Amino acid sequence: MKQSLAICLGTLLLSTAASAEVHISGFASVVGGQVLEGSGVEEFGLEPTFLADYPLVGAYTEEWSFEPDTLFGLQFSADLMDGLSATAQVVSRGADNFSASFEWAYLSYELNEHWTLQAGKKRLPLYYYSDFFDVGYAYPWIRPPADNYTWQIFNYTGASALYNYLIGDWTMTGQIYYGREDDEPNKLLSEFFFGASTREIWKDIGGLVVQFNRDWLDIRLTHMQYNNERFIGGEQRIWDNGSTERKGKFYGLSVNVDWNNLLVLTELNRLTLEGSDLDTYLVTLGYRFGDFLPYVSYSDFDDGSEIHNTTSVGLRWDFHPSAAFKIQYDDVTDDGVGAGTPDSWRVAGDAKAISLGVDLVF
Repeated sequence: MKQSLAICLGTLLLSTAASAEVHISGFASVVGGQVLEGSGVEEFGLEPTFLADYPLVGAYTEEWSFEPDTLFGLQFSADLMDGLSATAQVVSRGADNFSASFEWAYLSYELNEHWTLQAGKKRLPLYYYSDFFDVGYAYPWIRPPADNYTWQIFNYTGASALYNYLIGDWTMTGQIYYGREDDEPNKLLSEFFFGASTREIWKDIGGLVVQFNRDWLDIRLTHMQYNNERFIGGEQRIWDNGSTERKGKFYGLSVNVDWNNLLVLTELNRLTLEGSDLDTYLVTLGYRFGDFLPYVSYSDFDDGSEIHNTTSVGLRWDFHPSAAFKIQYDDVTDDGVGAGTPDSWRVAGDAKAISLGVDLVF
């Protein structure tokens, strides 16, 4: 399904190149880093590790590497006129051995000045930076804090309706969406958590995003629910409720301030899974000095068993209109606890890591 959709949209973009306006844009991040010190998780034979990108298992060790955060992307947009357009985005990531894949592939139809309908493969709009997670130039950090951006599923195939309205001095935007995702093998669950090929299925994904913006203040609210099935090593998992499916409900709030030179970024999220709660949040403070933006950030993940947080200090330097140099120090504390030994619910252990690189758009 995913491959067929991407081929159809790619063919459409190419076939209309002679008669429609096709816009090509791109982005890239070239980042290197390493673990300065860390505990690892001895029980799992895991060496000192900093897990920078959960969905794609972008992990740094004590050996310097450019793979976990480095990526290149191209986006193709074809205006087919009369409100119809096609968009496709191809991304190649170091964390995925630089194999290229379609991250976005969808059609858009503009109903009127307020509403646009879309259908195809898109990024799941859970977090504030979900839609442009891969575009490092769009945010201050090297990457969005991993404690907050931890999901094993980050795309969906389905339909959505985007809207925008002016309410007094406020701009209201958002979307309503519905779809599903069937990921096999799921990289995070297969390679990092279970050590066996894992098929992760999210069915009946339905969500709503509402965002309000006025001058220096940006407020975003989101809600999503879905049904989850999972197969590990070919065997279907039976959840604690005795069923082959479990229902998840996600709630999120972001309040961001960009006032004069002061930058304050916040996100607060809760996932409810069959009566248990998983909470994450982040807070980032930054202050611009001309082309320089030093910042400090704190993020936290807590579901009662898996517990970890990260304190980050970094600097962004906009040395070019289309490029920024960044350097960031991360200090991760992994306090996971559970049955058996304290290591039972640790993800990667404590770690201190350094990373630096360049983000650009073109």
